[in-house]
Amino acid sequence: MDASGAAGGVAAATEVLRLLAERDQTLAVAESLTGGLVAAELTAVPGASRAFRGSVTAYTTELKHRVLGVDAALLEAEGAVNAQVAAEMAAGVRSVMGASWGIATTGVAGPDPQDGQAVGTVFVAVAGPEVRKTVRLRLNGSRAEIRMESARTVLELLSSQLRENARGQDTEQNGGI
Repeated sequence: MDASGAAGGVAAATEVLRLLAERDQTLAVAESLTGGLVAAELTAVPGASRAFRGSVTAYTTELKHRVLGVDAALLEAEGAVNAQVAAEMAAGVRSVMGASWGIATTGVAGPDPQDGQAVGTVFVAVAGPEVRKTVRLRLNGSRAEIRMESARTVLELLSSQLRENARGQDTEQNGGI
């Protein structure tokens, strides 16, 4: 991992926390392959407690079901590296933590494939007020690079959704376009 990857994560975390604070909204995080990196990026920002409620690192499939409420039949049929699993993790952590927004990461950082998915296959998800979005990533690099890029990308996805949500509210409040 190089310094620019770490700097990109902190910049994305700073932006997310600023946008959440402006709206008086909160965030919870569910992580698998990132193992706490997203939460670490968020808590590196001074004043993070204004918007960040907490995180769950559900590294095992069992915890994805038991703690985050991911459908057991889905996990059994598809494995943990799946778009729907990421979506359910984000929605589950949002519910468990009582947050406005939930984000999640699940995937394969390596060194070996998992659940029939190649190394570098990652799903990131956002769940919020009237928003559910999942993105599949195909990342290259070392295990550390895949994990850092996954953390940065989920924060950027949330930032994008927050900006889009704000534009929609502005349009609605101002009588349309």
